Amino acid sequence: MKIGLFFGSFNPIHLGHLIIANVMVESTDMKQVWFVVSPQNPFKSSRSLLHEFDRLKMVEAAINDNYNLRACNVEFGMPKPSYTVDTLAYLSDKYPQHDFKLIIGEDNLPSFPKWKNHQVILEQFGVYVYPRPDAGHSKLKEHPNVRFVNAPLLNISATFIRDNVKKGRSIKYLVHEDVETYIQSHNLFL
Repeated sequence: MKIGLFFGSFNPIHLGHLIIANVMVESTDMKQVWFVVSPQNPFKSSRSLLHEFDRLKMVEAAINDNYNLRACNVEFGMPKPSYTVDTLAYLSDKYPQHDFKLIIGEDNLPSFPKWKNHQVILEQFGVYVYPRPDAGHSKLKEHPNVRFVNAPLLNISATFIRDNVKKGRSIKYLVHEDVETYIQSHNLFL
């Protein structure tokens, strides 16, 4: 089975993430998308990150009604910071029946050559790319294992959502209602 891996901090998961994942399942040869919750992104500060289990719970809440989407906590038990190539190798060994593909935003493509063993990811797994505003130029657009997927151009930001929560503003229509309830009931991002 072909499975897309959508890595992220999901701090919090929002409707943009869900729309992209659903488009990947509905518009490509992927049968499922797994949200891989990253405990620590090697390119981001961990200061503003919620605990990984809170972020995982929000992902689970957001996708509980869609059997094509799964939450994945595989990186919780791996060395930190987590590197995508290592996670892909681990999952491929653990689930040899699956064909894993990486899902990234077009804005990540210019910096993709800085990723650990990016050539291995391209050659052994392949990359599905969704459009992002102000993506910049990348020579990888021409790579045979980079596939662009027609998806809505979304610019919803977790930072914007966190800022709204801090200011007491509504996040309705930005996150799944179960995620909004989780954030409110646990007093997160205040």
